[in-house]
Amino acid sequence: MHSASAGKRLTIYVGESDSWRGRSLYMSILETLRQNGIAGATVVRGQAGFGAHSLIHTWRIERLSMDLPMIIIVVDTPENIERALTLVRPMVREGLITLEDIEIVKYTHRYLHPLPADLPVSAVMTRQVTAVTPDAPALEVTELLLGKLFKAVPVVDAQRRVVGIVTETDLLEKAGMPARLAVAGRLAEDDLRAFLSQIRREKTAQDIMTAPVVTARADEALGHVVQRMLERGLRRLPVTDADGKLVGMISRVDVLRAAAGAKPSEAEEAIAPRAGHTLGEVMIPQVPTVRATDDLVDVLQQMLQGRFTYVVVLDDEGRPVGVITEGDLVARVAPPVRGGVLQALARRVLGREVPRGDVCARDIMSEHALTAPPDMTVADGIALMLREGRKRIVVTDADGRPLGLVDRQALLAASFGE
Repeated sequence: MHSASAGKRLTIYVGESDSWRGRSLYMSILETLRQNGIAGATVVRGQAGFGAHSLIHTWRIERLSMDLPMIIIVVDTPENIERALTLVRPMVREGLITLEDIEIVKYTHRYLHPLPADLPVSAVMTRQVTAVTPDAPALEVTELLLGKLFKAVPVVDAQRRVVGIVTETDLLEKAGMPARLAVAGRLAEDDLRAFLSQIRREKTAQDIMTAPVVTARADEALGHVVQRMLERGLRRLPVTDADGKLVGMISRVDVLRAAAGAKPSEAEEAIAPRAGHTLGEVMIPQVPTVRATDDLVDVLQQMLQGRFTYVVVLDDEGRPVGVITEGDLVARVAPPVRGGVLQALARRVLGREVPRGDVCARDIMSEHALTAPPDMTVADGIALMLREGRKRIVVTDADGRPLGLVDRQALLAASFGE
């Protein structure tokens, strides 16, 4: 279903010859609305009509002196419409103003469509795709995904028809994988063997895969596929031909790369929305943060209580200086502590065996949090994220303090006006 929001429609009826300070009234109203941040307005020129004076005005050529009705339609949030009404009411000395409650189903800007919605999926998808058969052991699937940028693999039958997909969540919930793949990729050899030993040997791809799987057709319009991804919260979809055979994968990052004007990926890459055309308008206002001096246990608590997979590290002035992911937690703590951290991440509870006072956030963070101002456009945000190879941007105020977060899902949604 489409998400909808409450809005109001302001309709203003004036005459074509009406003026305001020596300029046509309807153009003066448009300019006033534009200068005051109203989302948009449309002027419709009537073909014929009559008003309070009961004179019929028409566009017919034989009438040389015309005063046709001009209709200005404004749709925006209730707050903005109230502000618009305050601005416009004194300007309309003779005319009609109406106000209606409406439901806004979709709102987008034309310049937020860098990628045509009617483009075929085949023009954007990743073509070189790794797949497994239903009888592939869960351990083999886990090993296949280790160290890769993609975090899911389609399952195909003997005719290469897609019958399911194994995701990181499937491995965690159904195969006994103790922590995320990003964590496993940071483990030393001995720890990695212990990690893999917990994968249930009797499980196969067929046992743990998500099925039926949501797919996209290679000849399908990209706009329809992106809508499906957004509505279902999916990060990637297998792409099939007319016979249901796997021909590619399309992920959020594939769409963003194409929106930024880059070529389709030849190697599969992996990568949650508000309408708007700047980062400030589409950002998520919640930012999981810790101080650089906070203890390792404080970092874990922030992650686990909010079910985040990362936290932003702030300096004494509250400015972002780094990011800590689950992988950082595992890779950068000493081996005696690592087991407790892994257990906490796996159980999503704080293990008592994690000692306090040995490690602080500054010791384990990845330096340089990617930041941007709230007035940066979505297009520039996409380019920045792709250029830096990051998954999220911290939106900061003029003093460099966090206002919100923008991730790939938010940018994907904004690019398609959802």
